Amino acid sequence: MWAFVIWDKKNKEAFTGSKFADRQLLRSECMRGLEYRYGNAPSKIILERVEKELKMIDELGFGSYFMINWDIVRYARRKNYFYVGRGSGANSLVAYCLRITDVDPIELDLYFERFINPYRKNPPDFDIDFSWKDRDDIINYIFNRHGKEHTSLLATYSTFQANAVIRELGKVFGLPKEEIDSIVENKRHPDTPDNISGLINTYSNYIHDFPNHLSIHAGGILISEKHINYYTATSMPPKGFPLTQFSMLEAEDIGLYKFDILSQRGLGHIREGVDIIKKNHGVDIDIHDIKKFKQDPKIADLIYSGKCMGCFYVESPGMRMLLKKLKARDYITLVAASSIIRPGVASSGMMREYILRFNNPNLQYTSNVPAEILELMKETYGVMVYQEDVIKVAHYFAGLSLGEADMLRRGMSGKFRTRDEFAIIRKRFFENCIAKGYTYDVTAEVWRQIESFAGYSFSKGHSASYAVESYQSLYLKAHFPIDFMVGVINNFGGFYRTEYYVHEARMAGGKIKAPCVNKSDSATCIYGDEIFLGFAHMAEFGQKSVEMILTERGRGGEFLNLLDFMKRVRISAEQLRLLIRVGAFRFCGKSKKELMWEIYTSPELEKKKIHAGEELFPAEPLEFNLPELHNGKYDDAIDEIEILGFPLQSPFSLLKNPEAYPLNAEDIPAYLGKIIEIIGYFVTVKYATTKKGDHMMFGTFLDSKGYFFDTVHFPKVTEQFPFRGKAIYKVKAKVAVEFDYYSLDVMEMEKVMYDLAV
Repeated sequence: MWAFVIWDKKNKEAFTGSKFADRQLLRSECMRGLEYRYGNAPSKIILERVEKELKMIDELGFGSYFMINWDIVRYARRKNYFYVGRGSGANSLVAYCLRITDVDPIELDLYFERFINPYRKNPPDFDIDFSWKDRDDIINYIFNRHGKEHTSLLATYSTFQANAVIRELGKVFGLPKEEIDSIVENKRHPDTPDNISGLINTYSNYIHDFPNHLSIHAGGILISEKHINYYTATSMPPKGFPLTQFSMLEAEDIGLYKFDILSQRGLGHIREGVDIIKKNHGVDIDIHDIKKFKQDPKIADLIYSGKCMGCFYVESPGMRMLLKKLKARDYITLVAASSIIRPGVASSGMMREYILRFNNPNLQYTSNVPAEILELMKETYGVMVYQEDVIKVAHYFAGLSLGEADMLRRGMSGKFRTRDEFAIIRKRFFENCIAKGYTYDVTAEVWRQIESFAGYSFSKGHSASYAVESYQSLYLKAHFPIDFMVGVINNFGGFYRTEYYVHEARMAGGKIKAPCVNKSDSATCIYGDEIFLGFAHMAEFGQKSVEMILTERGRGGEFLNLLDFMKRVRISAEQLRLLIRVGAFRFCGKSKKELMWEIYTSPELEKKKIHAGEELFPAEPLEFNLPELHNGKYDDAIDEIEILGFPLQSPFSLLKNPEAYPLNAEDIPAYLGKIIEIIGYFVTVKYATTKKGDHMMFGTFLDSKGYFFDTVHFPKVTEQFPFRGKAIYKVKAKVAVEFDYYSLDVMEMEKVMYDLAV
């Protein structure tokens, strides 16, 4: 039977095979990185901080941990992969020098002890994000570098939750799906249950939160000194890498701390944008030159205006609103905004309080909290914005120990082992505050603000890391907007649908073209300022067809006409019709209807239902004198919506009388306090619930010139005038403003019908 000592470190002890060599390598690389970050003469403060961190890393035995992470990002840079190191690891100056992170902890006054200190009960970890296209290769490198005998993916437990447990029990009792659905609905509105329904509801309470099955952790990897099977059996999921049989909590108990290798689309946007810029303009961009980006006035203008579509974490309507209200122009404000936008701050009511205090720093604070709280958080105007702020309040205001404060910090990240821990901390918090002379009401208000952070809060270092990635994408958008937006389009993801990123590319000066068999690739490509959408955007157009088109075009050159294409490329008539409908043969100079007719009169179709190959006696195409076959704007729009998911022309061009609504987003400020009518193309909606439990909405629209305006739909309007799908809406609303941010308080809303005759 295996035995091991709990809390002893079981991770790989030495990166190089020798702890002494690790120590020397860590110092050497750190000093090299110090010069990269700060030049030849770093300040005394920086040098002392580096020495302090190196000493603590050595004393706590985390040298190999830092060097393994350094090796991972070194490999990534060698392969030209982009990455972002985030989380509390951004508090480390050593990590900054090793280029694991791009956050300068000296600039932001981030203290190293938040990441590593002798009193932390849990091990530290870096969260390193890679592009979704690069992450698998990074994982493969780690397993090859350290061996599958010592490396494993970390598991996570999927537990029985809510309606899922009722559905599982319904299957156990042999009930058909319709009856299970009925029980789920009755669970929400209980009636007198029958015997089986009663048993299902009873047992569901018993097994709620129990483990259901083992799944793979989002990014956790373990690297052990001994064989990984010394600690756990492993399975081999389809990913092809060993998987543990325990979660991160059990791993910590054993003494194994994880490496987090995660992925996100935002880095794909940046990487492809940089590649396209290099190809089109011959410009090499050091995307890690954050100091340069922070001083760029074009980036400051984008942040101030909120024109950040496509840029990581700052593109949503909510963030656009926040940046405008804060009049943000710099990195420090963006760091705060990255945390303030989180649901915890917003739901506690402190986001509005922060905006108020930011814009009026000398204003008397309005929240019901003691002066001690305000004194603790001068930087954030007395508002708890970061996890560190909550730790300060827990320790200095409530008198909790640093260990208890750290336990509370883990709870804010949703990492409590049980909710009982939260109850214990709450009890101690209230007892201490009341013992110190604070009233119950004051204590309850402070706790309410703390509790609202649970599951949503960011550390300051994490917010700073997100702001770094935002700056990287903002730089590309500020200087190469068309190229960057093509990178965004090709990597999908993001807050908005592809349609709006295509729109943004058009607003930046790009000329949007439908897929073309002579110009397009699988992905969207750019020639000068012309953007040809990729075949990947065509619904039901197979990858095999794409490969055949590209292969034949590479072999035999561009296609001369439809008949030439039919001779050379073997695809089905169905796939060919999709190409015609989307406009991929427009270079032929014929309408879509004429091309459709040409398919069915061509001898090629009968010969082999469209196949490729040389002929001894090629047949001549039949010639017909056809009446003029016209394709209207509406017909084209329908084809584009069905195949691409959105029209390439402005939806306003399909209206019968758009000039009847002359107002646009730029006109709104002139009508402050007045009621106006304006038409807008629906972009997105956010649903919210008031304190009374009523539903309301926040809408975002595009005007006929392509600019955004935002709407507020209070509960009565939400109930009376709901959104009815993607369309142009006529909005009757009152113009409102708060902190120079304009919005429309909607009174009435209705769809505007398109003109089918255009």
